[in-house]
Amino acid sequence: MVLRIGLIGCGGIANAHMQVLSNMKEVQLASFCDIVEEKARDFNARYAKGNATVYTDFARMLEREKLDAVYVCLPPFAHSNEVETAAENGVHVFIEKPIALDMGKARSMVEAARRHGIKTQVGFQLRFGTAVEHFRRMVEQGEAGPVGLFIAKYYCNSLHSPWWRDKSKSGGQVVEQIIHLYDLSRFMAGEPQSVYCRMDNLFHKDVEGYTVEDVSVCILRFKHGGLGAISATNFAIPNKWLHELNIVSRNLTVFFTDANNAVFTPTNKPWEEQLTVSSRKNLTEAVNLDFLTAIKRDTPTRNPIEEGARSLSLVLSARRSAEENRETIVEGL
Repeated sequence: MVLRIGLIGCGGIANAHMQVLSNMKEVQLASFCDIVEEKARDFNARYAKGNATVYTDFARMLEREKLDAVYVCLPPFAHSNEVETAAENGVHVFIEKPIALDMGKARSMVEAARRHGIKTQVGFQLRFGTAVEHFRRMVEQGEAGPVGLFIAKYYCNSLHSPWWRDKSKSGGQVVEQIIHLYDLSRFMAGEPQSVYCRMDNLFHKDVEGYTVEDVSVCILRFKHGGLGAISATNFAIPNKWLHELNIVSRNLTVFFTDANNAVFTPTNKPWEEQLTVSSRKNLTEAVNLDFLTAIKRDTPTRNPIEEGARSLSLVLSARRSAEENRETIVEGL
């Protein structure tokens, strides 16, 4: 079974997905769409040897092409009704995070996907890390015990694209970028009940058009009673993107250097029983394979659009907490 795939938004993150998909025999990259036609033509030449069709209007592409799935790789501010239109045409959707900049739009996407019964996948690839998966299995099997503490940090130093620096277009660093770690907090520690967040632009005040925060710290209270803290900055080591997390559960202490690599130490057994999980797994490939397999086998995806909406609600709650300088209840889906 060969799946015909379309792409909406031929920008940076789309390259990562197309590099993976273009090497899969069970995939045909059938059409590319971008409001800048030259970008779509470039993707066609690069990833489909010029054999795909090119569009500047996504609605026309979805109506004309017989697609099995479409990838929506647009900046947050550029989302309109791509998901809803794809759903109406029976086309499965892979969408990059954050899925929207407000919950009204996110709920519209969720409703359309549910109403038309399409498969959806949000690009939370860290959920597929080998060490993350190992910990998740231990939680599900009751070996880890409830999580009492979740600590995560994200360090980078880059001006990124002009739209990213504009809070009205990206939502800010927490909403657009650190959402990956907020999503992991939900995936690994449970649903947060409330957040208290502080954020500021301390290092980029003199950069024209830079209105997003470059430092943030958020305290999370999980519904089961555990606590979490997520810190981030965009003024650390230039051109390095570093994320780490530590988890303390009833029976375990785990130190993650990234989603693939961690040291697990049982705290209800002798310390000598440490386990090191180490992997070089391609997480972009993994999130794509999960999506395509779900379409072929009619099984659920790991990150359906409901998960994208819930994690969006969490980061929007964190931003609102910082703006209002108070603890904020997480609204949820």
